[in-house]
Amino acid sequence: MYNNCRLRFFSILFVAIASCAACTQKSESIDMIITGKNIYTGNEQPAFSGYIGIDKGNISFISDTLPAHITATQTIDAGDKIIAPGFIDTHTHACNDFGKDSPNTNVNYTTQGVTTVFCNVDGGGSVDVAAKLNQYEQQGIGTNVVLYVGHGSIRKAVMGIEDRAPTDAELEQMKSLVEQAMKAGALGLSTGLYYVPGNYAMTSEVVELAKVAAQYNGAYDSHIRDESSYSIGLVNAIKEVIQIGQQADIPVHVAHIKSLGVDVWGKSAEVIKLIDEARQQGIDVTADQYPWRASGTSVAGSLVPRYIMAGSKEAYHARMEDDALWPTLKLEMAENLRRRGGAESLLISDPKRPDIRGKTLAEVASLWEIEPIDAARQIILEGNARVASFNMSDQDMKAYMTQSWVMTSSDGSTGHPRKYGTFPKKFREYVKQKGWLSTQEFIQRSSYLPAKTFGLTGRGELKAGYVADIVIFNPETYQQKASYLQPTELSEGVEWLIVNGQPVIEQSVVNQTLAGQPIRQSSASR
Repeated sequence: MYNNCRLRFFSILFVAIASCAACTQKSESIDMIITGKNIYTGNEQPAFSGYIGIDKGNISFISDTLPAHITATQTIDAGDKIIAPGFIDTHTHACNDFGKDSPNTNVNYTTQGVTTVFCNVDGGGSVDVAAKLNQYEQQGIGTNVVLYVGHGSIRKAVMGIEDRAPTDAELEQMKSLVEQAMKAGALGLSTGLYYVPGNYAMTSEVVELAKVAAQYNGAYDSHIRDESSYSIGLVNAIKEVIQIGQQADIPVHVAHIKSLGVDVWGKSAEVIKLIDEARQQGIDVTADQYPWRASGTSVAGSLVPRYIMAGSKEAYHARMEDDALWPTLKLEMAENLRRRGGAESLLISDPKRPDIRGKTLAEVASLWEIEPIDAARQIILEGNARVASFNMSDQDMKAYMTQSWVMTSSDGSTGHPRKYGTFPKKFREYVKQKGWLSTQEFIQRSSYLPAKTFGLTGRGELKAGYVADIVIFNPETYQQKASYLQPTELSEGVEWLIVNGQPVIEQSVVNQTLAGQPIRQSSASR
């Protein structure tokens, strides 16, 4: 009896002490609490119901229960909506829209749920990475931005648009520019080996520049030399990327991976096998992909052989107008058009050409009563035009999209809906409708995978201590509105977007908050 009473006394005492400790625990107020039933952390963890605390730009806690001592200035109840890390677009041309006199809200990306964009892709962009990052910091931007240093821009700055190898002195100049950019915070080196002047570079030149980026733990990103059968062929272009990764000892990334044109449809199996084998051998190879059957380019980019484009614009146009050269050039352009799928496959989408916008090259040729290649020549000499080039097969798209090393990108460009609707299109069509990916896989490859691949420390995952880049979207209404003929319609369904802890979309309404930050990479952060 005595022992039972004694045990009961100490049990009551323990509960009292514990209750007292809870009562005296100091209350804490934070900036925001988000609660919801479908929280995806970004990694392979399934969705769960719980709470996310945000304070001073970072995630202070994430839990299935709300700590009793914590209150918040603002509470968001997401209900059944999806809560996920903000999406990271690894291949954009968004920085073309950032200017001192522009709104810089990057609204076409924020309304997709994107919180971070990569720029200076395809070998382009400013060589002065330090100045650009400082500019974005001073003027403010709507999303975070990461910069590569572009090989094409560097080559142009040192050599102009010359179809030759660099001298030793010129190569040293280019290496110095890469080093300066890496020290300033560039993510790595990007190339556009399909484009001028990158197309004029031998693999050995690219390897030497990639080695400089590798010294600073950078990455190598490439619009590969050939996505079709224009020159070395798709498979050999993939081999070139792998070779660069091996020889420069650098992680390599294939931009907007695809099998472009009828000659290489079905080649995805061989490409995937090559990349998987390279990864097994310790070469870090990844890729991104946009979920559209049409690529975005120009009439000239689709059809004109690269040797014609060397030198000045005047020299380039003179070659296009040379009657002696034209019969040979016309045959080469006709072959390139065949690769693309014919004149019906090129849709003029350029808003600067309202006279022919919305027509295929075949329809333009019929309107002008000339042959398609003659129509292409006229368009180019009049200033060129953007096109949507329908050149991919569903079989290859699915094969690439379902690889664990392929992430989401837009390659957003003027006249193509991918700039305004890539992420919601991928979710609506390839998750909800076709089931190629699960919701978790879509989120993981749009946030966690790019952050881990490119060393974006503290981002891409909902985790205590990480930066609060968060999207809340309605899975029933999240969809793109942009189309090939209405490419600038904003997407719908993102109800909240938090960038560095600040709402830039609130209850589906975009505000003017410039919460983004330039992300400067360093050897330590990668």
